[in-house]
Amino acid sequence: MSTSSFVSSCSIRSAFSAAMSAMYRAEVPAYGTLMDIVARVNAETLAADPALQASLEETDSLERVSQERHGAIRLGTAEELSMMRRVFAVMGMFPVGYYDLSEAGVPVHSTAFRPVGDTALKRNPFRVFTSLLRLDLIADEALRAEAQTILESRAIFTPAAVELTRKAEREGGLDEGDAQRFVEEVLETFRWHDRANVDLSMYDRLHDAHRLIADVVSFKGPHINHLTPRTLDIDRVQELMPEYGIAPKAVVEGPPTRICPILLRQTSFKALEEAVSFRDPDGNWQKGTHTARFGEIESRGIALTPKGRALYDALLSDSRSHVRPAPDGSNAGEYNKALTDAFAPFPDSWAGIRNEGLGYFRYCLTEKGLNAVMPERGSIDRMVENGFVRFDPIIYEDFLPVSAAGIFQSNLGGEAAQEFTASPNQQRFERDLGAPVLNEFDHYAGIEAASIADCRSQLMRAQAAE
Repeated sequence: MSTSSFVSSCSIRSAFSAAMSAMYRAEVPAYGTLMDIVARVNAETLAADPALQASLEETDSLERVSQERHGAIRLGTAEELSMMRRVFAVMGMFPVGYYDLSEAGVPVHSTAFRPVGDTALKRNPFRVFTSLLRLDLIADEALRAEAQTILESRAIFTPAAVELTRKAEREGGLDEGDAQRFVEEVLETFRWHDRANVDLSMYDRLHDAHRLIADVVSFKGPHINHLTPRTLDIDRVQELMPEYGIAPKAVVEGPPTRICPILLRQTSFKALEEAVSFRDPDGNWQKGTHTARFGEIESRGIALTPKGRALYDALLSDSRSHVRPAPDGSNAGEYNKALTDAFAPFPDSWAGIRNEGLGYFRYCLTEKGLNAVMPERGSIDRMVENGFVRFDPIIYEDFLPVSAAGIFQSNLGGEAAQEFTASPNQQRFERDLGAPVLNEFDHYAGIEAASIADCRSQLMRAQAAE
């Protein structure tokens, strides 16, 4: 088959993202309410800040804000993770970054599957934060073995999803009919199932080990546990949620409110207690409940360099050494003040962040640079200083392990914040994944370097033309 008849990976990703959003909205009506709040806040923010709207338009980012989503799933075995990598590759999504959440009391390690090129991100920036359960962190050896047996007995992908993935790999793509079927079949992996794979006694034992372990092991598949729209004012969304009958988590995770946002801020509404059924010893279905799914909102800022990230981590650690956010929100005001005070040393202007080498920027020629007859051949700093080149922040496309753990714990209940020995194992994760993860710092540095090279190339062409 000619490759010209294949549907692009961006189109498949867009179709899957839309189908996932529609399914989750039907399964979790509060997610639809959340989308309405975000749409309202984004419109109000843009109306009140023409400069922000102009900046988003100039960087071709305005349209993607409204369609931006990320989801999250939790897998149980290496085989599930490896197959998920292959499925996401058909959608043009690749593993970026390694996250060890054991250090924050959650027995998983993770990566984020997402598009990586500028064109693909602008087409559809859908991401899925994907965690693999660390069975090795279950202290009870007998329970660990039983959980492994349960996980190995399930098949989370439909036979058609597996075959269509293989076909895409074998032939280099999918035609329109196959692409549509692929979306429909893969969606089944993420669907909610209200009948557990285990009896209530086993569920309780898994739950006692850790509520997240019960969520991963007890069900037919890795139901999508949240979808996340992007907002331009997360504090306003947090403030509005109670007015819409939604209870937000106690504090916004990540850095404090800033003029120039950095990295990622996240909040969510509390997870739903949902009716599920368990098999009893007689083979009948016994009613019970399970808490797993919630709605999340995110606000994104600039991607930080290793120097900037080290400063961020140090300041966050400093704030939490003074005040740790209580699960019930009783010290939210005190925590937010400590966070704001701790981050005072972090520059809050784009020029300051750039001058100190804390963030990544994309460079492009200004009108003066485009029309210059003899622009200087100097450093990028000199070209910026003389007005030939402008710089815009490169948006952070990835995640923060402490924030992810904070969201997980908030929605699993305060008692879920159990102690595990921090045990990052990227080598093992990549072996289970079947591929290395992309280093996010190298990725952002490459984008910045390419933009500088493009500026120099354009200036040299302009000079040669004279």
